[in-house]
Amino acid sequence: MEKTRYRWVIVAAGGLLGCVAIGGMFSLPVLLQPIARDTGWSVTGVSSAMTIGFLAMALTSMVWGTLSDRFGPMPVVLTGSVVIAASLGLASLATSLIAFQILFGVMVGAATAAIFAPTMATVTGWFDTHRSLAVSLVSAGMGMAPMTMSPLAAWLISQYDWRTAMQILAVVVAAIMIPVSFLIRRAPALDAAVAPSGGEAPPAEMSLGEALRSPQFIILLATNFFCCATHSGPIIHTVSYAVSCGIPMIAAVTIYSIEGLAGMGGRIAFGLLGDRFGAKRVLVTGLLLQAFGALGYVFAQHLAEFYAAGALFGFIYAGTMPLYSVLVRENFPIRMLGTVIGGLSMAGSLGMATGPIAGGLIYDTFGSYAWLYIGSWAVGLGAFFIILTFRPFPRGEAEPAAVPA
Repeated sequence: MEKTRYRWVIVAAGGLLGCVAIGGMFSLPVLLQPIARDTGWSVTGVSSAMTIGFLAMALTSMVWGTLSDRFGPMPVVLTGSVVIAASLGLASLATSLIAFQILFGVMVGAATAAIFAPTMATVTGWFDTHRSLAVSLVSAGMGMAPMTMSPLAAWLISQYDWRTAMQILAVVVAAIMIPVSFLIRRAPALDAAVAPSGGEAPPAEMSLGEALRSPQFIILLATNFFCCATHSGPIIHTVSYAVSCGIPMIAAVTIYSIEGLAGMGGRIAFGLLGDRFGAKRVLVTGLLLQAFGALGYVFAQHLAEFYAAGALFGFIYAGTMPLYSVLVRENFPIRMLGTVIGGLSMAGSLGMATGPIAGGLIYDTFGSYAWLYIGSWAVGLGAFFIILTFRPFPRGEAEPAAVPA
């Protein structure tokens, strides 16, 4: 009973850690203009720290996941928390653009990756029932960042210069994340799987190499890449698209807020549906809907239409994302969840990195964002068709251990 109750503590801790970590990284768009004005660095140069951050997340996600599998999630999450706080503090002292890009882009991005995969792997390992809902709640916590950390960063920059604001953010990150990291514990099911009693060998399972070469892993990897590439462009360029349609900037920015609020509901709804109908079935449906949700932006011209398209799209794309971790838990040995989920996080980060570049090239070439959304629709259909080929492992080949009730 105690373990059953504590698993919800893991969910709360994971959601809080994700919210603060993502919020720390996504404070850069809020601080972008003040940094550029104060330092004389180009807006492109400062904003490129965000792209560098995504690439750093992609390159390190699998490493952090593997370390989590080997040493447990708490040391990894604690290390990430310390590095995020320290990197924000050091970035505030940067006197050159390259130093800022390294400290904020490389260091903060890499450290943020230490939170996502280990946390998701830990949560899925703690749950045998209500697994989709639990993962979705953690994801919802991460989705709170634009509604909590971003307004905090905006308030700080209205009161202080950007260096002081970033230093205060570093203190907030450290004060919240470091203590909460100690709440993250290895799943009891993993202990049962790797620490047999009575001198008996653990049950035979596939090796990590076999898992990473399996069609199941490759299909999930490709699906997540195309899924994230589908929503990356619309997330990043919709405000600019709305402005090009004649909507004032201050109103256009609210479209992102509508998207974020709808996404909160989508995470919970898809989690409940995943528990009821199965994660794969709900993910397949969600990916199809996501493709047409992206296409819906093509027909938006007025603010109300952008609100409708944003609410629908945010609800769907945010709802699909946690289901990948559930599919991993259902199909791979629990002792390698961190590595496998880290691999999917790598693919997703690379997919997210395509949006800023693709949207800019399309607009510069055609003078319109329409082809961005048509392209997103086509990429989204690709994700849908790829996931249709996914087949679970034969029962018993990688059957995960159950969590004690």
